[in-house]
Amino acid sequence: MTAPLQAEPRTLRRVAIVGAGPAGLTAGFNAGRAGWDVTILEKDPSYVGGISRTVCHEGYRFDIGGHRFFSKSDEITRWWRERLPDDFIQVRRMSRIFYRRRFFDYPLKPWNALSNLGLLTSIACVVSYAWARVFPRRPETSLEDWVSNRFGRRLFKIFFKTYTEKVWGIPTSELSADWAAQRIRGLSLSTAVKNAVMGKSGKEGEVVKTLIDTFSYPRLGPGQMWEKTAADIRAAGGRIVMGATVSRILHEGGRVTAVEFVDGAGRATQTEAEQFIVSMPLQETVLAFDPPLPESARAAARRLRYRDFLTVALVVEGENPFPDNWIYIHEPEVKLGRIQNFRNWSEAMIGRPGTTCLGLEYFCFAGDGLWSAADADLLELGKRELAQLGLVQPSQVREGVVVRVEKAYPVYDPGYQANVDLIRTAIGEFSNLSVVGRNGMHKYNNQDHSMMTAILAVRNLEGGHFNLWNVNSDAEYHEQAQGEDTTGRRMPERI
Repeated sequence: MTAPLQAEPRTLRRVAIVGAGPAGLTAGFNAGRAGWDVTILEKDPSYVGGISRTVCHEGYRFDIGGHRFFSKSDEITRWWRERLPDDFIQVRRMSRIFYRRRFFDYPLKPWNALSNLGLLTSIACVVSYAWARVFPRRPETSLEDWVSNRFGRRLFKIFFKTYTEKVWGIPTSELSADWAAQRIRGLSLSTAVKNAVMGKSGKEGEVVKTLIDTFSYPRLGPGQMWEKTAADIRAAGGRIVMGATVSRILHEGGRVTAVEFVDGAGRATQTEAEQFIVSMPLQETVLAFDPPLPESARAAARRLRYRDFLTVALVVEGENPFPDNWIYIHEPEVKLGRIQNFRNWSEAMIGRPGTTCLGLEYFCFAGDGLWSAADADLLELGKRELAQLGLVQPSQVREGVVVRVEKAYPVYDPGYQANVDLIRTAIGEFSNLSVVGRNGMHKYNNQDHSMMTAILAVRNLEGGHFNLWNVNSDAEYHEQAQGEDTTGRRMPERI
């Protein structure tokens, strides 16, 4: 009698994912749910979440920047709620501009702004706005042109120029008007006046994002979302390797075959898979290919630039120094760009009653004076600048910690689009490779846009044909991402 045939063990299809930020973790979770064997390689030795992590220090939790959970995509919103069904809180948004030791509402409220500026400056601002309406700058090529035409030259210099140049390290006269048109689309002085007098109106989903006054937020910060997602991936059998720095992307015959990474002990290991999803910086991705990509693509990658970022987190005792979630610092005399008050995001993030944690944000380039300063010097700088602004006295600061983030923001330089196009052509030759997320695609994606690129990348593993490059702030996601990219979300671009 013939013995029955034994079924062969089922082998899961393998996907290797580089980066455990919002894009990488979203891809890992969705791929695992679709039946893929998931391995995620994360460079950071301790934290998942990328720039959306929440850092823990002596019982305090603080973000790397602030991260509102708001999306036009119902699918993204449902995804968030499924991960943390009982841990979202509703936060009242309050953000202001600090200028000349006065607080100005942001988004701008004309009566507040003009009264704070004083009679003569207010008159000059009104005249400047009227002049801009009658004699607008033409052609409207720079960010400076675009904002001046909608707010007037005087208000532009007060409320836009200093902060924008702190963030990007580029003069506003050299930044493209296209970025302003997309980043603050629909906002102008006339819009601000209308909203101040009549309130926000319009069809559902048409509210200017800048004007949103409440938002959802995880009780323990955005890192709670990604810590939970990482735990879910591991519980489903996926692997997340921390402290793994990808050194080589191996390929043959138009397909990626493996990625090599170096662990914290300096050991090199290769991970093989059938599919690869990469969210590490696009520059690093291109330069990691072995054999190398064509020199034109490598040269284009070397031309890509990034803005780096550091947070000086200070624990402050006593009364809550201000009610804002965050404050934009427009004082040109200090290097500080923005302050987060995490007690006003969620009380659960504060380690001890009667204190708060302030996140002082400095924008820099890796290797410059700020980036290279010793932690102790940066803590003293933060204390000194808070006192200089009259917000917190040094005696109130009990402790602090510094967190540096390389390549936090892609920069849109001259020739940026040509460089990315060259890279897209080169990596497009690999049938089993997708790049996702803000840094992975060198696009200015928000958290929800980065997640959607990952969701669509996994759908492509299952036979979809989505163009991930079409996911941006102006396109509706899902199937509309299949068409021609005509509204790509922009970065500041030199002109």
